[in-house]
Amino acid sequence: MHTIFSDGELIPFELIRRAEAAGYAALAITDHMDASNIDLIIPRVIKAIEAMRPYISIEVLPGAEITHAAPEIIPDLIKEARKLGARIVIVHGETLSEPVKEGTNRAAIEGGADIISHPGLISTEDLLFAKEKNVMLEITARKGHCLANGHVAQEAIKFGVPLCINTDSHSPSDLITRDMAKRILLGAGIEESRISSVFDNSKHLIEKALRRA
Repeated sequence: MHTIFSDGELIPFELIRRAEAAGYAALAITDHMDASNIDLIIPRVIKAIEAMRPYISIEVLPGAEITHAAPEIIPDLIKEARKLGARIVIVHGETLSEPVKEGTNRAAIEGGADIISHPGLISTEDLLFAKEKNVMLEITARKGHCLANGHVAQEAIKFGVPLCINTDSHSPSDLITRDMAKRILLGAGIEESRISSVFDNSKHLIEKALRRA
């Protein structure tokens, strides 16, 4: 999810509260970052989370979404984000709706990102590499970025690459329900019998991130 630290509408406190009120068990604040702002945003997000933690019932994790970086520097930015305290690191993948540089998906996998968001028409080679490195691929609820959801779902299932459902929230209206998440997964062509495993992947990712403390 994104806050006013990048292109979201809400400050961290309000985003956390709205997600809690909507019944979320956990969320990650993963604002868009590059070399210009990574060292500014992550510490401030951590500060907000620590201030809210005693007063909330939801698990909130600091993170980062490395966005439109040159593929050559993505691995270094992932390392920097983790060093600064990001528990979940996402890379803004080769979405069909933006001119993301070719090679971004590959660099995200090489760098050890947790998730490639909206990876677009990801290649078979990169799918197999993501499986090897246990990098998740996103099925997104975000308009525009969802254009390749069907391809991502079909190919990931074919090759056994882990999938997760992501709201990519920028505003309060983006906070989808579990039922809507299920509908999006069905709309991407994922069989109902597989949907619980997609939800489980998110739980496992949160657990893994918490162990990084």
